[in-house]
Amino acid sequence: MLNVKNNVELENSCTVADEIAKLNDLTTSGSVESIVRNATLFSEKNYPDHIFMSAAQILQGIHVEKPPDKIVVKYGSGCGLCSLNFKDEKSQRWSYELAFSALKYQDLLENILLDSGLYPCPSITEDRTSLLIVILYDYQDRKFQPRIISNKEELIPEVQEIEHYLYSYKTKLAASLARCRIKHDALTIDHILPENVRKQEQRAFTLPLYAWINIAKTSFEDICSALKKEGYSKVQAVSELDGFAYCVDEHCPDVLAFPPHLREELNNLQLFTDHKLLLQDKYHSLAVHSVKALLNMDDDIIVTNGCTGLTLAHMSMLTNQFTCSIFVCGVKSDSKESELLELFAQMDCKNIKLLRESFMDIDPLDHRLQKAKIILLLPLCSGSGVSDPVQFILNEHRDAGLLQDFSQGSVAEDKLHVLARQQLLELTHATKFNKVQAIVYCTCSVYAQENEKVVTKVLELNGEGNKAQPYRLSPPVLPLCHTSEIVLASDKFFKVEPSELTNGCFLAVLSRERDPSETVSVKDVLARAAAKGLLEGVEMTKPPKREEKKKKSKTVVQKNASSANVTQAKIAEFLSRETSNTNTKVPLSKPPSTLLQKNMGQINSNIQNKRALKQITSTIVPGTAKNASSLNSMSKVFDKQINIVKPKSEDKMVVLKPVEIVLPPVLLPFYSSTGNKVRNPSNSFPGFYRLTALKNSLPNSLAPSLSLISKQKEALPFVVRHPRPWL
Repeated sequence: MLNVKNNVELENSCTVADEIAKLNDLTTSGSVESIVRNATLFSEKNYPDHIFMSAAQILQGIHVEKPPDKIVVKYGSGCGLCSLNFKDEKSQRWSYELAFSALKYQDLLENILLDSGLYPCPSITEDRTSLLIVILYDYQDRKFQPRIISNKEELIPEVQEIEHYLYSYKTKLAASLARCRIKHDALTIDHILPENVRKQEQRAFTLPLYAWINIAKTSFEDICSALKKEGYSKVQAVSELDGFAYCVDEHCPDVLAFPPHLREELNNLQLFTDHKLLLQDKYHSLAVHSVKALLNMDDDIIVTNGCTGLTLAHMSMLTNQFTCSIFVCGVKSDSKESELLELFAQMDCKNIKLLRESFMDIDPLDHRLQKAKIILLLPLCSGSGVSDPVQFILNEHRDAGLLQDFSQGSVAEDKLHVLARQQLLELTHATKFNKVQAIVYCTCSVYAQENEKVVTKVLELNGEGNKAQPYRLSPPVLPLCHTSEIVLASDKFFKVEPSELTNGCFLAVLSRERDPSETVSVKDVLARAAAKGLLEGVEMTKPPKREEKKKKSKTVVQKNASSANVTQAKIAEFLSRETSNTNTKVPLSKPPSTLLQKNMGQINSNIQNKRALKQITSTIVPGTAKNASSLNSMSKVFDKQINIVKPKSEDKMVVLKPVEIVLPPVLLPFYSSTGNKVRNPSNSFPGFYRLTALKNSLPNSLAPSLSLISKQKEALPFVVRHPRPWL
């Protein structure tokens, strides 16, 4: 920019222009080497010829049309934006920046052309007026110094002709610019702009770059390690960013902030070329994290029109790609669909499904969307909270016509009314999806007409003719958000004003009032707790599919039941032999008939098993290693029978039948080889303690049967032990 602090400096600038006029053969189409030796580069960017051509096309489509009675400089009738082709992303950005700068100073540049006598020019047709304006802006930005032309650059005759023509008028052009600044009492031409536009430009130079981490390809620790190897240092806050530094965002833990001057370096960094870090405005990440906080384990998401591919990819990274599907509306063209699919493949996104219908054309009862519980609504808005309009237009794929509003510093009332009406229609349509439980509404506007008033109007109409539970406003839940940052109006919103550290943002969450009859599963509670950062350090494993889970559970139960049946058959065979030796039978217990007996059947079976074990082991002579081994094996058999794997509560329960075992009546005290009575067998066998503990822990209804067992044991007479009970 031309910086002159007083009139003396203005005169000096004209003197410099006169001295340059005395130089011979300094034409942009002439000796390139002489230009390189004698000219000084004042502009931040040295635009090549093709940038001027594309910028002129953009300006042709967005320039401000004046009333017919005030038109002096004519721009022709070309469409401008019809056939724009850019070599790369850098060329696209430079073209839009140059066109937007010329648009902001359109009145000033037209006055310079008229005051200097350069316009009208017979050799420059009306269709090339836009090219004349963009080259003139760059020429004055370089203080009317010649442009450095690279030997590798492809020269365009039209650009060279206009540049040579302006150079021949450089003294008159500099004088006209000086008179315009004196007229407006402007220290620099920036002071001719409206104050809010000037502040917006200042914020654009200081606004940090935000990038989110692709957790499908890397981790936070790996990113920090890689940045450290590249010479980047980590700081604690955005205000401390300087040089090659970065910090973690204050609201989103997977978002990093970088200084604005590192854009070119970051684009060439391998972390960005490998799609491990993605540059994107912060307000998109705020919307995505707000959705994640509301998400249950198996919920689907509907994303309305106007959402970028990077936002969809970020959403996919934060969801479970095996149980959650993201339905994206309004992908109508084949080229747009192929572009998105290519991006998703590079990002390893597997749960995004593209729909050709626009959101307003989708039936709320569409069978594809019956599992959708959350709608992310990022409507077309004025973008009035954005500090860098060019980056906003390119990232959001918005109409370049919005640059007219940014150049004036405000949005026309008729445009604002049209935007607000469309936002109201979309939000109202979102409330008609009865299965949906929450709506996240997010804009980057500072106007209440697009924010609070839209949400309030929808809540007033909430529930009319709808049988579903009504919506209410809920405070957004962000991982690192403080309560003080949520603006308290009639209800709670999350609102960020534009500043040197962030763009403006408005966020509202509408959630349905929960139906009292509706229950919330444990896995949904855990999913929401994890989204809110309450389960840090706890890994959430991937839940298997319900059908596979049921099949697996049934297989385990059948396998255990089969094993138990084999064991019971062996035991029954052994007891049958014992019974034939003693010629005594114990009557079978009657099967339980009442509901309580059915519930306690498993416990009764376990008691009978313990009793059988005690009676069988009473026939074994203590003190021999072989018999002790038999005792241990029998004990393990009954332990296995008792501890059959219990199916999970969420699977279908399998009712097991009680086991009926015929027990021998032999229950003998123990004698040593000398005929002396051995001490109470309870001291020798640990099974006694288990039976006693079971007796104490069982309900009172079972206590008499256990007492009866003890009494029968004491009343039995002394009988000689069978020498070999297993035969």
